[in-house]
Amino acid sequence: MPVVAKKFKAAHPALTTFRFSHRGAKDYAGLLQHYRSAFKMPQPVVVRLTGFSPRSVAKWSEGVLPSPKQEKALVEMDRLLDSLARVMKPAQVGHWLKSPNPAFDGSTPLQLVERGELDRIWRMLFELESGQPG
Repeated sequence: MPVVAKKFKAAHPALTTFRFSHRGAKDYAGLLQHYRSAFKMPQPVVVRLTGFSPRSVAKWSEGVLPSPKQEKALVEMDRLLDSLARVMKPAQVGHWLKSPNPAFDGSTPLQLVERGELDRIWRMLFELESGQPG
């Protein structure tokens, strides 16, 4: 059965352009494959980071276009991955996201994301990159 890509009314040209070519991907299926290989992030981690259903993420892997809201979540996740890759090896990111962290009171970074506390991760990244004491 062929996969039919959903079309969304684009209010802005950026929504009609694939925004992740810097990852070496040509489409969302390639982007998700890149995340799995470069960041060692299995699909369940992508599901948790984006906050969308496993079914939605599976559809992106099959070539279905994300909605504008879903694409925004992918852009935010991509920015986070870029920042994390500046302070650790990209291949360590997936493991780090799932590991309890004393800086987060024993929570995993994924748990912070799911609770809407992404600002704590961004603050940690700022402190690491700027040399500011935490």
